[in-house]
This record gives sequence, structure tokens and C-alpha cells, in this order.
Amino acid sequence: MKSDTAMLSLRGGADLPTPGAQSATTGWLPGVTSICYGGDYNPEQWPEEVWEQDVALMSEAGVNLVSIGIFAWGLLEPREGEFDFVWLDRLFALLHSAGIRIDLGTPTASPPAWFFHSYPDARVVTREGTVLGFGSRGMASPSSADYRRLSTRIARELARRYGRHPALAMWHVHNEYGAPVSECYSAASSAAFRTWLRARYGTLDVLNAAWGTAFWGQTYGSWEHISAPSATPSVINPTQRLDFSRYTSDALLACFVAERDAIRAESPGIPVTTNFMAGACPSVDLWRWAREVDIVSNDHYLTAADRRGHVGLAMAADLTRSVAGGRPWILMEHSTSGVNWQPRNVAKRAGEMRRNALSHLGRGADAIMFFQWRASRSGAEKFHSAMVPHAGTTSRIWTEVRELGAELGQLAEVLGSTVTADVAVLWDWESFWAQDQEWRPSEDLSHRERVAAFYDRLWRDGLTVDFAHPEADLSAYRLVVAPAAYLVTARAAENLRRYVEGGGTLVVSYFAGIVDENDAVHDGGFGAPLREVLGLTVEEFLPLRDGEQVHLDLPGMVGDVWTDDIVLHGAQVVARYVDGPAAGQPAITRNGLGAGSAWYVSTRLDVDGLAVLLGSAYQDAGLEPSRLPAELEVVRRHGEHADYVVAVNHGDDAAVLLQAGVDLRTGRERPEHEVPAGAPSCSAPRAPRRPRLRRRPRTRRSPGRAGSSR
Repeated sequence: MKSDTAMLSLRGGADLPTPGAQSATTGWLPGVTSICYGGDYNPEQWPEEVWEQDVALMSEAGVNLVSIGIFAWGLLEPREGEFDFVWLDRLFALLHSAGIRIDLGTPTASPPAWFFHSYPDARVVTREGTVLGFGSRGMASPSSADYRRLSTRIARELARRYGRHPALAMWHVHNEYGAPVSECYSAASSAAFRTWLRARYGTLDVLNAAWGTAFWGQTYGSWEHISAPSATPSVINPTQRLDFSRYTSDALLACFVAERDAIRAESPGIPVTTNFMAGACPSVDLWRWAREVDIVSNDHYLTAADRRGHVGLAMAADLTRSVAGGRPWILMEHSTSGVNWQPRNVAKRAGEMRRNALSHLGRGADAIMFFQWRASRSGAEKFHSAMVPHAGTTSRIWTEVRELGAELGQLAEVLGSTVTADVAVLWDWESFWAQDQEWRPSEDLSHRERVAAFYDRLWRDGLTVDFAHPEADLSAYRLVVAPAAYLVTARAAENLRRYVEGGGTLVVSYFAGIVDENDAVHDGGFGAPLREVLGLTVEEFLPLRDGEQVHLDLPGMVGDVWTDDIVLHGAQVVARYVDGPAAGQPAITRNGLGAGSAWYVSTRLDVDGLAVLLGSAYQDAGLEPSRLPAELEVVRRHGEHADYVVAVNHGDDAAVLLQAGVDLRTGRERPEHEVPAGAPSCSAPRAPRRPRLRRRPRTRRSPGRAGSSR
């Protein structure tokens, strides 16, 4: 039967597996030896007679893992210190009898009403001084000692009761740290921030130097004078804001670690995770967080307004896999159809849910989960789609849920296989926190826009991408792209220089290497730490007016938003500006260094313009675009005994994948595979298949921060 995806096993000619990759026979969660399938289950919203119906439907749909208890603190501890686990005992027994494994959540993302009544100082305070009330989702202040104490206690009590239950496969601490709020500007937060600053700087003299407090007369003579950077008459000290972002990520992480350690003490050997929102929740540094979880998990929801949302999905999946150090990961939440919290909540078309799920699978997910199992009749998310929708089991969505469960049940051999990339895109939360502050040279400087544009170009060219911290080992990659590298440390600059000298190809976009870790302009001027590797410096920024464009002397190349006044120090000019404030000056350069090369582009090119730039960089790197039909997504996973190819057609026209292999759904060997049209959004002519690339010898590496261990 034709479908808009293909799942192939390429036996006999597989690459060697990545060291550390798990075999499907060993399992990766206790008692789980297949792709996990299920979602958030909230039976407390329904009478118990519905529970048995739910479990029967789960079995029909192939569900083997559900997340429970995530928002149940008020039921589990109806009054402070009084615990009621009777209903949860019955739920455990019911799920266990059906062979469904449990991901048990700690309910600490939503403290009960009694908590906020008894501990009003634990409420979150906004930067403007507004105290947020009860009645929504979202955690208390991460700096609150009372919140930390009581959230750790409920986690411990749950672990004591269920930590050795045979149905338990995993622990799920909290829910989406940093969403919907992360920063808190309460008195407790200011006090905790001061403690954090003392640990970071040691003395006020060091802090004053790092923050540049001589500017605007901000010098501190007492630690007690420092507070959280709440709203001020003008722009507050940017380094203070940057440090508060670092502190906030660390404070949230400390909350997780406290619960995790309480659980581990009572439930040894059961993995602990928390659901990230990679790329969608900017307030947590996931390079640091990933070292603290046993398994990385992520939530992803399509941006309904984005007609190319499948590319954003792929980007989030690649970022999650990279944060996981290349290991398989869990898609903890996505939606069967529309969500309820965007301005326009577009429903997924027939087959789109399946394409989304298999795209995540192709990019390394070994679990495909949803929010939520049964659609809620009440509350803020009653219009959010679910595995069992309001329309019930006669609906198209339910049919697709059952079909997807059956298909995933056939793919157990894919479990534990990994993804290898030839290209790394640099991603640094600290740099983004710094760049996104006020009073930058142009409000059109968007780190996310540039990362997304470069990623889209790489996706169209059929190249698989890892994300990496600028200080990480980059030697395994042929090409490294730095779309938004505003903050560059001396260590990162040296790392990039070594990478290029060793034979790598580096592409750097504008507004790069501007400040150090304290958000201070580098000694030596703009781009100073990258001067040697790029062979140039930027003497002055030349941002453009709204709507203004500049033309380059390469056919069809047009830029906007930004230009630079560049001074060359050995770099060769690839393209010059024809007009605009930098007319006649370099626009794109290439610098040879050691065995490699570094490219610099000083204006914003659209996705088509980036094809020209990256096309030349690909030649340096020994890469080439895939030549596959446009909108045909093809990703390869590497297993111990076989490779697996996942092909997803997002276009209007059927495509032929010229790849011999075994169709995992039918078990038949086929010389090629037709992948019928998917969502009606794009169309493209056919093109020849991308040839298999030779790979450089690889060493095992984590794309995260250099020196980290996972």
C-alpha cells in the first residue's frame, strides 16, 4: 500500500554503529524493548468507569507507555502533609494488568491552592513587580525555599510508594521547566541571585569589573545592594541581565536536581527525565541540563502560521538529538492535530500526524508520545487535540492513531540506532540571551531567524545537521555553520581556529564575535577573536533601514538588514556590494587557514541566496546537495546490523527514492520506493538521488559543551 513515508532497512552494508549505541534486544527503559507509543494520561479528569474503557482503547491502539500524575498534586496531597495515593494505586494496577508501562510524573509544575495560600511569598513576581496568582499552570518561584522543600517531599513520597513497582519504566520530573514563566523577581530571587553571584565572582571588585559598573555610576559597594534586574527607567546593565538569565537556568535546574536526587534515593535504577522544549523555551541552557537527566526528552508543537512547519520540526528534533549527545531520545509530547494556545490553531491534514511522528523517529526519537490521551471537556486546554478526540473512536484522528501505533509496533529493530551528521550548526543559549537584549544596532537582528534560515537551506540540500556548542569538539564535522555567534569566548575562538586549521570548513554570518562572556566588546574591536580564522575585522556596523536592500556582484544575490565595513587581513573577496552603505566593499569572503577554510557573509541572505554561499562552502567541505526532489525528507539511522532510511514526502507530487532495501512494513526487498505526495503545500521537479558520501574517520563526540560528560 502506498503511503507518504518510507521505512527501509538496508541490511548487509551498514556503517559501523556509533560506539555506545544500544541494541534493540537490551531495551532502553526497564521492561521496554520496542518503540514507545502513548501520551499524557489524566484519568483524574474522568469517572473511574472511563478508565477501563481507556485502557482497552490503549491496547487497541498499540499504546505501551503513558505519562501520569503530572498535574495531580492537589489530589495526591489534598492538604499539606496528608497524602492520598489510593486512586493512583488503582490506576497503576489497571495499567499494569494491561501490560502498559508507566512514566510517573512529579506534579510540581502546578502546586495546589493550599500551597499558595500558605506560602504567598512563593508566588512568581514579574519584572514589572506584578505578583502572579493561582488558577493557571506554571510553577512557583524557583528561588522559594518552601517550594523547593515541598516539591522535593512530594517527589520523595511518590518514589517511596511506586519506585519499585513493576509497571514503572521512567520518572518524569515537573513539566516543561521555564514555561510559561521562568524568571522571578521576588525578594527571595534577589537574595538567591546574590548568593549565585558570590559563587561566580567571589568579590565585588571582580563583579564590578565584569559588569562594567563604572558606566552610568553603577558601582556596588555592598552585596546587599544588588537585586534581580527588575524594570528600570532606562536600559538596565546588560551583563546583570545576562547573569540573571544564567542564574534563572541554574535555579530551575537546582529544582530538578533536588527532586531527581530524592527519587533516585528511593527508586534506584529507574531513569529520570524532564521534558525539554528544545528551541521553544529559551530560558534554560540545555547543554547544561542534558548532563543531569538520564534520558533526554522533548516536547514539540508545530507553529501553525508556518507553512514549512515540518522544517521547524526537523530542526527541533536535530537539536534534541544533539543535546542528547547523539543518543536516542523521547518525543514526550506532540499533537495529533491542532493545539489551543496559538493565535490560529490550524488542524493537521490527513496523514500529517504520521509524517510528523516518523520525522521525529528518523531523527533519533525512540518514543513517540502525545499530549494528551483523551481530550479534556473542561479547562484551558479543552480545544487541544488528543489521541481520543471529542469526536470519539469513529473519527479520522482515532483511525490514524491506531494505524500509527500498529506501524510503530513493526519497527522494534530500529530501537537504539543512531544518526550521524556531516554538518554542525553552532547553538549557544548564553550568546542568544546576550544578543536578544535591548539597544542592539538593529532591531532586525534575530538569532533565531538566522539559525532557521541556514537550517532551512541545509534541510533543502538534504544534509543532516547536528547542533553544537562553540566550545565543543567539532572535528567530526566536514562543515560548521555559525549563523548567530554574537558572544564568542576566547576558548570558543581558539576551538574554531583549530577546527579550520585541521581541515574543517567554517561559515560565519554577520554580527559575530562581538562580545565576550561578560557582554563586553572584545579588546581589539568587533570580531577580534575571529580575526585570524576569518582573515578580517569589522571596522564599523552598517545596518540598513527598514525595507532597504543591497545588491551583490554575484547574479541574483540580494541582502537586507545588515552590512559591514570590512577590513581584510588576508581573506579573499568572493562577492562585493554593488550599492548601499558598503558599496564597492567586500560582502562575502573566504580565508584559507591551515588545511581548511573560513567563510564570512556580512549581510542577510534569504534561503535562495544561501544556496549560492553554501554551495561554494560545500565544495571546500567535500559535500554536495542531495539532488532529491524538493520537500522529500530523507534521514538515515545507523544500527548494529543495518542502516534504516526514513523518507517523508511533504510535497504535492509523488517522489521516487532510488534506494534499494527492505520495506519494514511489508518485509519485501525493493530496488526503489515510491513515496506518494503528502501535504499540499509545495511542489518540485524530480532530480537524481544524492550519491552516498565518503565519511571522514570519526571519533565519538558529544555536540555539547567541551569537557562535558554524559
